Amino acid sequence: MKQKIAFITGATAGIGLETAKILAENQFKLILTGRRKERLDQLKTDLEKEGTQVITLCFDVRNKAEVEQALAALPEEWKKVDVLINNAGLAAGLDPVHQAAIDDWETMIDTNVKGLLYMSRIVSNWMIEQQSGQIINISSIAGIESYPNGSVYCATKHAVNAISKAMRIELAPHNIKVGTISPGALETEFSLVRFKGDQQKADQVYEGFTPLNARDIAESIYFVLSRPAHVNIADILIMPTAQGSARDIFRK
Repeated sequence: MKQKIAFITGATAGIGLETAKILAENQFKLILTGRRKERLDQLKTDLEKEGTQVITLCFDVRNKAEVEQALAALPEEWKKVDVLINNAGLAAGLDPVHQAAIDDWETMIDTNVKGLLYMSRIVSNWMIEQQSGQIINISSIAGIESYPNGSVYCATKHAVNAISKAMRIELAPHNIKVGTISPGALETEFSLVRFKGDQQKADQVYEGFTPLNARDIAESIYFVLSRPAHVNIADILIMPTAQGSARDIFRK
């Protein structure tokens, strides 16, 4: 039986890191990307000790030329990708639209939307050649419900959902599954990045309740990937028990 190849973007932390671990545990070969080479190198070392075959690619998904160059350089046998997990994404800032930094908007749009498109454009063609594959796009509860001070982040995740729905229709004739995973309140580096390294602000986001963790989402990703060939999970919304909506969290 062919060992499946999974391609994970944003694999140096959070959901991407935990997904790499759980797929390694289940005998996937892995292509892992990220912007932090030291972390990629350490992850490769750790996973290879457990017997997993790993290729790492250090580039920024926002940069179309870097994406194209890195993917073109992959050995041909590694281009037979079975799974693409578009996980690289971020929020930057938490300000009303009339006060937000335009640089933050561009960072979110370039990463969450354009980066996903650059990756999908190339890898989906590899999948079409083999008439099989599965793409999972990591979205957010913010792609379902908008909240104040998050207008552009919410817009990017609404875009991820819209793109995913269209991709599912476009790629179904080629036997390619497309789905989204939408986490609610999730404690990773997400808030630390959003608040530009302010640990106190990041910690306050999760005070008074138990948030999701990256392993929760990784396990859900593996569940989706482990369904029979005729089953496609189109979307999963996952929230911590204390969360009722994008804005409503019960804190003790």
